Amino acid sequence: MAKSITRYVCQQCGRVSASYMGKCPQCGSFSSMVEEVIHEAGPVKSPNASRGLTGRTSPRRIGEISNDFEERIPVPIGEFSRVLGGGIVPGSIVLVGGDPGIGKSTLMLQMTLAMAGKKCVLYVSGEESERQIKMRADRLMERSGNFPDSLYLVTETNLQTIFDHVREVHPDLLIIDSIQTVYLPELDSSAGSVTQVRECSSQLRELAKSQGISVFIIGHVTKEGAIAGPRVLEHIVDTVLYLEGDRFQAYRLLRSVKNRFGATAEVGVFEMRERGLAEVTNPSEAFLAERMINAPGSAIAVTMEGTRPLLVELQGLTSPTQFGNARRTPNGVDYNRLLMIAAVLTRRVGFKLSEQDIFVNVVGGIKIDEPAADLAIAAAVSSSMRDLPVRADAVLIGEIGLAGELRLPGQMPVRLREAQKLGFKAAIVPKRLRKAEPWPDDIQIIEARSVHDALEAAFAIQRELPKGRKVA
Repeated sequence: MAKSITRYVCQQCGRVSASYMGKCPQCGSFSSMVEEVIHEAGPVKSPNASRGLTGRTSPRRIGEISNDFEERIPVPIGEFSRVLGGGIVPGSIVLVGGDPGIGKSTLMLQMTLAMAGKKCVLYVSGEESERQIKMRADRLMERSGNFPDSLYLVTETNLQTIFDHVREVHPDLLIIDSIQTVYLPELDSSAGSVTQVRECSSQLRELAKSQGISVFIIGHVTKEGAIAGPRVLEHIVDTVLYLEGDRFQAYRLLRSVKNRFGATAEVGVFEMRERGLAEVTNPSEAFLAERMINAPGSAIAVTMEGTRPLLVELQGLTSPTQFGNARRTPNGVDYNRLLMIAAVLTRRVGFKLSEQDIFVNVVGGIKIDEPAADLAIAAAVSSSMRDLPVRADAVLIGEIGLAGELRLPGQMPVRLREAQKLGFKAAIVPKRLRKAEPWPDDIQIIEARSVHDALEAAFAIQRELPKGRKVA
């Protein structure tokens, strides 16, 4: 006879425990252990039985396998196609995550409306009714009413019923909104639990691989910024995309953190408008559109998002502290990185920042993780401290070391060409000590060995120099 086993599973990391614990010993989450009842079957299945939807398999010699690959399905949204690596791979499964209200469902509906004319699409929603989805589609299409016949909507949370709809419609593209609402009836746990999320995602993967259907899964994000559920969900899928951005800002960044069919860390930029998300083909120009020229506390950095260079404005502000301990408040940059830069400016340059509150902001609501923006952060803070503007026609690129030295980041020619394309005349960069790809000739390069030298060049009066000439 079948017997039941009661266990407790952490909803954050997936740890299984025989008894309830208020705090998970693996991830440290409180009140995350949920009771689950497992019914074990009496007879053991034969090891020869086939598993999943793929059926029986047999080994093949690697030389007998054809290297012909199916062409990617083109995506009419250019920024979305860029992040995916050039289009949708048939039979792939993609996970799209993001904060509530950031625009995940809007982006996916825009993509389905754009692709439904050439491909058959099935949009499955477990959170909204069909009428609500139709109202959003009317807004995106400006109530034209010319909807493609190959776009199907259904409101369903039972995965077995969803598979029945798939066999009936035979779609090329399947959208699941969202995975936390889908459940398997044979499992006793509730929808959104670790067991349900893992098993539903595994069966969707089997469906994608066996029938060549491209599956897009929308996932919720916790307050820590991770996709809700165990990390195994991200290991199951082929591609993981995050839609980032401040809800009070217009710009959204679609970032690829895992892609088996393309480059990782690729970024697409969108702007939230009344008719949905609009592509931003030149994000650097958009981020610098409202910049105040010759304003103290402002510096321009060139950061790399995947293979794309972005020019962003970094703002710094120093104010005498009103309490015993000075505050350090970053927005868009790492807190520990700001502490290190403030310590270097205090010890190596001579600024008395221990009595100053420091605020650093990245304009546009984006986040910068790479150290190539260190020099721009230091220049913005120093500019506010000295009440002197940084050269308006110069960009600052460089990583700062604890000794006050500047280190050269990667992909410098790409960064400099992007700065020159947007009209900047000079670039303050670390001094190059080894042979590498030559600098572009159409922008003035000012090389500095230390932070002190770079700041002096950033605040110096602009001198007319021949193009391409280097100032050491």
